Amino acid sequence: MSELPYGIGEGPATRVSLSIPEGTAEAIRQRLGKREFSAFITGAVERELRGQILDEYLADYERRNGPVSEPEQERARKIFDEVFAEEGGWPAAS
Repeated sequence: MSELPYGIGEGPATRVSLSIPEGTAEAIRQRLGKREFSAFITGAVERELRGQILDEYLADYERRNGPVSEPEQERARKIFDEVFAEEGGWPAAS
């Protein structure tokens, strides 16, 4: 994979064509209004990408080091919760 010039959520906006089911599009419009449609889709795509990257990292880590223990998982949850609370980002893990 080549190095991207911008990270996820960075760089100027670019117009893309997107096809989604009409029911999904209408649900977004009703919930948020027409002006927030792009921001909603952008946020959803960014969360999905970050989730996939995290999943890939965790799978690689477990291949190299074995399964993550319950105490290590709890420690990671606390770290994520603290970091995201400071940044006003992702909600706390459950």
